[in-house]
Amino acid sequence: MKVIVVGAGKVGFYLAKTLLEHDHTPIVIEEKPALCRRAADQLGITVIQGDGSSAEVLGAAGAQDADAIVTATGADQTNLVACQTARRIFGVKRTLSRVNNPGNLSVMRQLGVDTPVSSTDILARTLEREVDASAIQSLLSLNRGEATISQFILPEDSPMAGTAIRDLRLPDECVLISITRHGELIIPRGPTQLQAGDKVLVLVGASATHQLKEALGLAR
Repeated sequence: MKVIVVGAGKVGFYLAKTLLEHDHTPIVIEEKPALCRRAADQLGITVIQGDGSSAEVLGAAGAQDADAIVTATGADQTNLVACQTARRIFGVKRTLSRVNNPGNLSVMRQLGVDTPVSSTDILARTLEREVDASAIQSLLSLNRGEATISQFILPEDSPMAGTAIRDLRLPDECVLISITRHGELIIPRGPTQLQAGDKVLVLVGASATHQLKEALGLAR
């Protein structure tokens, strides 16, 4: 797979190195001469010196034949414009971008970046899942961590025991999938009552995990 990597700082350099190790063909674009030399000398790959958001520079890097572009500079505006230019002018099918300011994450999505990645956002979500792990266990991550299929067991002393599903104040980003009770699978409906010891499977948005824990009385 041919991947254009915009930015040869720490993130871009090691991304290109990893792609190379997995038998892909990274082509790096970088403005700073010293970083260009480092990537070319240490990785032995094609490096183009220039502004990665420029159509001329992207064309010189062979964007018309690229399978994906990953923008990894420290400037969100440059990352966004590079992704948009690669998509609109050269028809690059997959765009991924580093997001330095977490506040720009939703904007990047709205403006056409397929996969915007914020390390701060990832760390916050991971921390939240770890804090809540004692009560709610994450089983499967969906759509790059935006939601999870998780599981919890209702404690014997839970105040929610005997409560109907329709009476639970669950967060909007939450759907109960199934209940396993004494080996029997139950598809939860509005009148279905939770019982102590129920093993419940739930689809929950990453930002709603703690709210779910509070709603079920699972908070410490």
